[in-house]
Amino acid sequence: AISFNEMAKELASIETLRNDFISNISHEFKTPIVSIRGFARRLKKNTLTEQQREEYLDIIISETERLTRLSSNVMLLSKLESTDKLIEKTTYFLDEQIRKVILLLEPQLEKKHLELEISLESMQITANEEMMSHVWINLLENAIKFSPEGAIIEVSLKSNGDYADVSIFDKGIGMDAEVKKHIFDKFYQGDNSRVTKGSGLGLSLVKRILQLCGGKIAVESVPGEGSCFTVSLPIDGYKV
Repeated sequence: AISFNEMAKELASIETLRNDFISNISHEFKTPIVSIRGFARRLKKNTLTEQQREEYLDIIISETERLTRLSSNVMLLSKLESTDKLIEKTTYFLDEQIRKVILLLEPQLEKKHLELEISLESMQITANEEMMSHVWINLLENAIKFSPEGAIIEVSLKSNGDYADVSIFDKGIGMDAEVKKHIFDKFYQGDNSRVTKGSGLGLSLVKRILQLCGGKIAVESVPGEGSCFTVSLPIDGYKV
């Protein structure tokens, strides 16, 4: 009877999680769709100036890109949660991978006039290169997103025994204890981050990838002073 009751509780919990997921994903898709529909209707008006048309088209493009990212993240997270470990792994230079990601995000850095202070120790690791790329992209995009214009973002890589430690420190809005407690939850967004139109999936992906790679992530943050995310990754493959 006790086992049956425990099973019933677990099934109820799973159903609650499923309903919450459906509700959250529906909301995340609905918001940009409503925005696209509204600005598309405005474009039908003949009284718009050329500047207004360009502005509305840019918004529509931005919202479609947001939908694309959301779809990709949902599919990737679903795939990762249905597996126990990442099989494919190669040996590559981690410092070069981080440099490539920084180059990829250069337009976003330039748009906000952000500067980078980079200190990368040259080292090879054995890991799933594609999945780890998602980790650095998400963490760096967050640092860019929450940094004020003209700020400095610090990126460092150093060896720590059998682990590679990567730290990304921004001098942005920071987080209080309550926000920090939930940042790795699916679809969670602190009040301040809602203005950035994120999906709340990026850090969930980061955490799941690191779990599958035998890595871990820690965060230190002070409201108004910034946040520092530190990833510790096994150098010689997954310790799982």
